[in-house]
Amino acid sequence: MNTQTKTSHLKTGLLAAGLFGLTAAVVLNDTTLMSAEPVAPVAPGPSVSQGSPAAARSPVIEVVFVLDTTGSMSGLIQAAKDKIWSIATSMASAQPAPEIRMGLVAYRDRGDDYVTRVVDLSSDLDAIQAQLMQFQAQGGGDGPESVNQALRDALHRIGWSRDPNVYRVIFLVGDAEAHMDYPNEVPYPQTLKEAGIQGIRINAIQCGDIDSTRRQWREIAQLGNGSYFQVGQSGSAVAIATPFDARLAELAADMDETRLYYGAPEERALKREKLAKTKEVQAAASPASRARRAEFASTESGAASLLGDKELVEEISKGRVALDDLPAEQLPEPLKELTADQRRDLIDQRAAKREALRREIQALSAERATYLKEKLAESGGAEASLDNKIFGAVRKQAADVGLEYDAAAPAY
Repeated sequence: MNTQTKTSHLKTGLLAAGLFGLTAAVVLNDTTLMSAEPVAPVAPGPSVSQGSPAAARSPVIEVVFVLDTTGSMSGLIQAAKDKIWSIATSMASAQPAPEIRMGLVAYRDRGDDYVTRVVDLSSDLDAIQAQLMQFQAQGGGDGPESVNQALRDALHRIGWSRDPNVYRVIFLVGDAEAHMDYPNEVPYPQTLKEAGIQGIRINAIQCGDIDSTRRQWREIAQLGNGSYFQVGQSGSAVAIATPFDARLAELAADMDETRLYYGAPEERALKREKLAKTKEVQAAASPASRARRAEFASTESGAASLLGDKELVEEISKGRVALDDLPAEQLPEPLKELTADQRRDLIDQRAAKREALRREIQALSAERATYLKEKLAESGGAEASLDNKIFGAVRKQAADVGLEYDAAAPAY
């Protein structure tokens, strides 16, 4: 559906919303449909629920956003590139601290550049954001979209875990109803029935106020054992700059510089490429987005996500790796020419710096949260925002697998 057709039905929102993420390998649509241009694959990221016995007990949230990426969704997609971190931080605030895996099914319609693009679940949210930056809102024009195919791919082309104690959830986000007249597509009621058998909930978020979409989205939420929400066309999310954003962005960049990765030469080369890509993406992001990333990095879930595996400072600090036991060829470059004592000193210095940065980020994040709370109170609150609606659904539904949220409001 084109922008002109849809915007006649719209309500104004606060500002754009954000969600989800992208990472891992891209899965293309059926060859019988319009194929997608490939998105560069990235590593799936570490799993903090694997490895040590303590880590194995970490709860897991698996969330996939099924997002309409046609032209009328441009505001929401742009906002998503800024707000991924605050949504992740809201989810990370549960007790016990969960591992967060995100994925995406972007969809359009037959005749567009692609019908669906599927990005698998990953806990590497830096890689997710890097992939997300490549998406633009285009296409559409005829009203209904390929929602049936998008939901089908979300169920069958995503690497969902089978553990019944994992909170598995899909958020369908769009403004136009499903094409129900396409041959060779499984209608959504059948897909939702299969999702229920697998223990995957489906929430439906309607952007705008088109009546035909409202009727379908309500049915999808009901059949998917989820919730229905209606927001403005751009998502009605909270997007307020604060005086703390610039400093938090600096602290996040400083935190990134404390990372040291060990392993085989090819492994370290891949890590260097990832760090360079992360630096490039963050340089293009807004200060508010980088501030939200800093806040996420200071949480237990965020540290696991952003450090990843084979990060030497963390591994040594946690007692999982002995520095003296590592072969010289596996050491990161800054350590190769140092003596054993100098290596230990460098690791200790980086660990201390990282902890100091984490504490400063947490303190500033608390001040930022207070500032935002006051600004929201002045504007009448944010109960109707997309931020609150997503957080409310997660808080209620994740309780079924033992996750508890004490916060009354999400991170912004």
